[in-house]
Amino acid sequence: MLEALKEKVYRANMELPEFGLVVYTWGNVSAIDRESGLVAIKPSGVDYATMKPEDMVIVDLEGKVVEGKLRPSSDTPTHLELYKAFSGVGGIVHTHSSWATSWAQAGRGIPCYGTTHADYFYGEIPCARVLTKEEVESAYEKHTGTVIIEAFEGRDPMATPGALCTSHGPFTWGKDAAEAVHNAVVLEEVAKMATRTEMLNPKIGPAIQYVQDKHYFRKHGANAYYGQK
Repeated sequence: MLEALKEKVYRANMELPEFGLVVYTWGNVSAIDRESGLVAIKPSGVDYATMKPEDMVIVDLEGKVVEGKLRPSSDTPTHLELYKAFSGVGGIVHTHSSWATSWAQAGRGIPCYGTTHADYFYGEIPCARVLTKEEVESAYEKHTGTVIIEAFEGRDPMATPGALCTSHGPFTWGKDAAEAVHNAVVLEEVAKMATRTEMLNPKIGPAIQYVQDKHYFRKHGANAYYGQK
C-alpha cells in the first residue's frame, strides 16, 4: 500500500542523519497522500542504520494503523494535527537539531535577520507557547500540534514553513517530504546564523522589511523569478 510514498518518506528520513539534523533516533519524517487521507511515517525508535522502506507505517488521520508491523513515531499525533489544519502541507519533519532546538529551549522565535532567512521563511519563525500541565497530561503529542496551529493564527503556514516548540524542538513542513527536509536543513542554518548575529551585535534588529519582501517574493508567488522555469 502506497509503496511509492513509503519509499519517498524513507529516503527523506535518511537525509536527516546525512545533514546532521539527528543523533541516534531523534527525528522523524512523514508524508500524506491527500487523495486517500493516509499518512506514511517513520516507525518509533528504529535506528536509521537498519531502517528499510517497508518499515514505514501507514496511518489514517485519526492515528489508526492501516499497514505496518511496527509502531508509528510517537510524534504521529502532532503530524496529524498539522495535516488536518494546514491543507497545503504534504510532508512534515521533526528533529532535535541543536541550533534550532537551542532557540526552542530559550522559548524564542527566530527573527529574520537577513536574506538567507527571508529566502525561505517570511518573517519570524514562531515559537509556540508552553503547553499547560493539563495539555501535557491529557494528549501531549496532539497538543504539541495544536499550539503550533495556534501560533499560525492569521499567518500563512506555507509562507513560513516551520515552527519551534518551547522546551522541545523544531517542526518544518513543505509540499512533500523532500521539501520539508530541505526546510529543516535551512532552519538549522538560519538558527545558527541568528545566534551568531546576536552574539556579534546584541542590539541588532530584524532586516529591513522591504529587503525581506524582495528576497521572499523573488522566490515565491506569481512574480517569482529566481531559478529556472
